[in-house]
Amino acid sequence: MTPPAQGPHRPVTQADVAREVGVSRTLVSFAFRGAPGVSGETKQAILDAARRLGYRPNAVAADLASKRRSAVGLYLLDLRNEVYADILSGVRLAIPQNRNRLILSVSHSTGIVDHVAMDSLIEARVGIVIAATLLNPDHEVRELAGTVPIVCVARRVEGVDSVYSDDRAGARAATEHLLGLGHTRIAHIAGPLYEGHQGRRQSYEETMRSAGLVPQVVAAEDYSQEAAERAAASLLEGPDRPTAVFTHNDQFALGVREAAYARGLTIPDDLSLVGYDNSRIARIHGIDLTSVDLHAVELGRAAGTAALDRLLNPDAPVVDRSSMPHLVIRGSTAPPAPNN
Repeated sequence: MTPPAQGPHRPVTQADVAREVGVSRTLVSFAFRGAPGVSGETKQAILDAARRLGYRPNAVAADLASKRRSAVGLYLLDLRNEVYADILSGVRLAIPQNRNRLILSVSHSTGIVDHVAMDSLIEARVGIVIAATLLNPDHEVRELAGTVPIVCVARRVEGVDSVYSDDRAGARAATEHLLGLGHTRIAHIAGPLYEGHQGRRQSYEETMRSAGLVPQVVAAEDYSQEAAERAAASLLEGPDRPTAVFTHNDQFALGVREAAYARGLTIPDDLSLVGYDNSRIARIHGIDLTSVDLHAVELGRAAGTAALDRLLNPDAPVVDRSSMPHLVIRGSTAPPAPNN
């Protein structure tokens, strides 16, 4: 048969496929949905015709017709931070692409476009959002979850499905490692004061006080490497500068590293450095960063599984799944130099 005449912008429809094969529009719909009542031979003829005509199923229309939403939205705070790429990899492992569309929306490390990134997923009519990581206060996250179900990743929000690593345990392990090496002047470059993201800072402070030491915290203005470099600038000046720094994430550690080298300090001879996330950059030769591994790929996989379970069982109990991070010791930490 001859393909139907079309304007330059008119998409091929199921009706066009039906005319090409000589079957009903309903039968074409059944074939694409895998519904019973379509013989194998007819289904293959329909698929072949669809491919020949360039037909692409309209997933949104299919969801509307079935009165369900199968698409999964994935919100990522900042793709410049490789931990989010690892989370994305884990989500992809859990979500079968032939069954559920995965729609990605990326915010910014400052958090200033959080609402835009989330709104774009809601407007795409996703059935659920995997959020890694929202900077909104807990009550706003719960309000959002009333609009579209949410699975929080790397953060716990009471009353909302949450898959996260124990930040307090991870920060304690990092700080105790530096204490065990003999450091007493240990500083922490923290993230901005957002609710739900203070566990690492609080655990560092508690561990320092338990050792009889005074915590020294400098908060970066946002979650970028550049913000951490600016935060570390004044911290590393003067004779009483810290001999070790524990940072909120690996991006921050890179910022501290740049600030240290700009002041003639070497790592770990003059300054020990511990990051958090154990992202790919921590493992690069020459950086060799001691870092807390929160197992980001596994967090993503667990979040993807939780999202699919929630789509299938909307009334199931709230998921609250914590995992234990562990410290990976590399070459960026050492005992303090004798003159320090």
